Amino acid sequence: MNFKKVCFIFGLFLTQLSFAQEGIAVYSDYLSDNYYLIHPSMAGAANCAKLRLTARQQWFGEDDAPQLQTLSFNGRLGERSGVGIIAFNDKNGYHSQVGAKVTYAHHIMFSRSSYDLNQLSFGMSAGLVQSKLDGTDFIYGSDGGIFDPFVTPGVITKDSYFNIDLGASYHFLDFYAHFTVKNLISSRRELYSAFESDNLKKYLLSLGYVFGIADDTWQLEPSVLFQAVDETKEKTIDVNLKAYKELDWGRVWGGLSYRRSLDGAQYQATPGGAVEEQYLQYITPIVGVNYKNFMFAYTYSYLTGDVKFDNSGFHQITIGLNLFCQREPYHCNCPAVNN
Repeated sequence: MNFKKVCFIFGLFLTQLSFAQEGIAVYSDYLSDNYYLIHPSMAGAANCAKLRLTARQQWFGEDDAPQLQTLSFNGRLGERSGVGIIAFNDKNGYHSQVGAKVTYAHHIMFSRSSYDLNQLSFGMSAGLVQSKLDGTDFIYGSDGGIFDPFVTPGVITKDSYFNIDLGASYHFLDFYAHFTVKNLISSRRELYSAFESDNLKKYLLSLGYVFGIADDTWQLEPSVLFQAVDETKEKTIDVNLKAYKELDWGRVWGGLSYRRSLDGAQYQATPGGAVEEQYLQYITPIVGVNYKNFMFAYTYSYLTGDVKFDNSGFHQITIGLNLFCQREPYHCNCPAVNN
């Protein structure tokens, strides 16, 4: 069996742990100064426009291993509006998807002055995704049956669908909170209709606080991200800690993220052995640097547990550029807003 088939079968197994990943999957790339990727209300929330390019690669050395690329831009439009756009390409063995989202956000300022950050934001993204299943390498079995009863061998099957993300953010000095509903509307898709629900709704809640240390030359940012899938009731949580060091020429930073599913999957380590339970767990260190208007970050995610395809980790690089800075930084420890 070639690697594409392994990826396809393994991907179906993983849907028991990460259902409804159509669109951009929620990895740890939001920690690379990229909250707009998962929260539409962050479009234009910062004092500079942000251009971000990410590339993620899993299982190096394997052909057709999962990979994801995103390109995003968001910025302020006038005093109270923000706009953004995201394009992405996601490939996993036989399955791939490309798509784009456009975003509008509205920001309400409660600040006493331009130095005190007190901002409530609302945002909506509308997106179009095309999913594709490449069956050109699928073959008929010796008994005349096909490799998979839900796949037409010898052809490339495509399906497109539209969806909406809706969210809100609140920033008050060093504190922030975000809430987003992804894939708000039910979307009928024929590609995997035999075993996939129309309900792809997912809820995201982020909370964080940034502590200033040593006259704010150091900053420490603990945060959490909670995810819940509406259809399957699956839940995961990220516990994150980042540290920033302000320098004359910019900023260096790093951190650690731990993701754990709150719902386990049962498996047998050996045929006839005892049934055990495994929880999805990622450990992700991250390092980054801001030099003038440029940003670079690297993340490495390692999947723990007995049931996994490969021992190698998931690598991701983010390159960014801050543009059209219009306001002076707020008087707060708020690196996602102050650039």
